[in-house]
Amino acid sequence: MGHFARLQLIGRITYYAGWLALLGGALLHLNIARNFFLAMNLSKRNLFEASVVCFLICMASEVRARDVAGVDLSAGLKKAA
Repeated sequence: MGHFARLQLIGRITYYAGWLALLGGALLHLNIARNFFLAMNLSKRNLFEASVVCFLICMASEVRARDVAGVDLSAGLKKAA
């Protein structure tokens, strides 16, 4: 697995983990499955912070993957010239 594919995989996983954390926070806010989240000692703030961190990691991975692809593309163009 190459560097580019690994970064995209990390971005994809953290993207979906962020949405799951937001969904869990919404369920907790609406008092649906409240006992489930309280049993795990998760509050709305913890779920929100987890989703923000996941989205930041996702964005950083995607930006880095695009940067790596741009570097590889420009190096290939330099060799062709």
